[in-house]
Amino acid sequence: MAILSTKSAAPISCSISILLFFNLTLLSTSYLLVHHLNNNDHNYHHSRPTLHSNNSRCSLFMGTWVHDDSYPVYQSSACPVIDPDFNCQMYGRPDSDYLKYRWQPANCDLPRFNGLEFLEKMKGKTIMFVGDSLGRNQWESLICLTWSSVPRVATQVMRGYPLSTFKFLDYDVTLSYYKAQYLVDIDSVGGRRVLKLEDISENARAWTGVDVLMFNTGHWWSHTGATQGWDVMESGGSLYQDMDRMVAMETAVRTWGRWVDSNIDTSKTRVFFQSFSPTHYIPSEWSGSANTKNCYGETAPVSASVFSGVYPNEMKVVDAVLKEMQTPVYLLDITTLSAMRKDAHPSIYSGDTSTGQKSNPNGTPDCTHWCLPGLPDTWNQLFYTALFF
Repeated sequence: MAILSTKSAAPISCSISILLFFNLTLLSTSYLLVHHLNNNDHNYHHSRPTLHSNNSRCSLFMGTWVHDDSYPVYQSSACPVIDPDFNCQMYGRPDSDYLKYRWQPANCDLPRFNGLEFLEKMKGKTIMFVGDSLGRNQWESLICLTWSSVPRVATQVMRGYPLSTFKFLDYDVTLSYYKAQYLVDIDSVGGRRVLKLEDISENARAWTGVDVLMFNTGHWWSHTGATQGWDVMESGGSLYQDMDRMVAMETAVRTWGRWVDSNIDTSKTRVFFQSFSPTHYIPSEWSGSANTKNCYGETAPVSASVFSGVYPNEMKVVDAVLKEMQTPVYLLDITTLSAMRKDAHPSIYSGDTSTGQKSNPNGTPDCTHWCLPGLPDTWNQLFYTALFF
């Protein structure tokens, strides 16, 4: 398999007017300053966060959200692969403005996602998302975006555990999702689930020969009690009832990094890492009002002028590992632009929300995942840009 070709892609247009650049700069000044203060060592060579076109630099992940009535690209009713967890319109969300925001980088324009072009360029290839349900969120979004361009092509879907696949048969393009919320293996030993921080061999069997790999991990490392996915951890030949979760996560991500460095042939496979997807359960993180409890009732993005720019510890772990790896890994840095979207979560408008929960919206809303259509479509627009431009 040959590496993906980028020769036929048109360059991003960065010849914007002085007035537009000035306005966007004013809107995003606070964000840019905070991003660099909190993450001043983040733009190392693995990330490739800037594109070069016409002697200009385009920083894809710095910018602001702009209202755009041409969005969304597709309707939830036209994409039957959307899980109930993410199908906010089907489950009664009354507002729709959250669907009409476009990410505007500070000094260039993103190319609009073109599903037909995507299929033609990816013909005969496989993309696999590996990680937790935020990876599944992005996987379903990519299917919907692509399908909306070619709704009459032959397709095939297989839902399974840990692997699910969706195939565009006419183009021999496979989009897969492999559930591995910790990336490393979990084995059953003596009736206990053992999280093996230094073993990834079982999961990695499914990743061999894939053309494009998109990894993510983060949220499950903080789960405790009944919601955590393991009973004991194993590291260095010893079993632990628990340990510092960021230490455990770093050990696991380093195990993943060693596997990538030892097994990935960069002439055949491109590797991406989806940065930490933020939650919105703490209103002080976005200067919420005294009456705000969580993301419920939020209908607009956080203004760049009030955005606090907190950078999660989970991403500091990932940054440290990527910096030391030999294999180029593209960090799809969706953390900060997603942190501005307090309005884009399912909240109580999910198939997983009971009638009782809906009567008490401040109880247990989903402020972790994202509605589809919605924010993950922008993640995939950035992914599409990174692949082909």
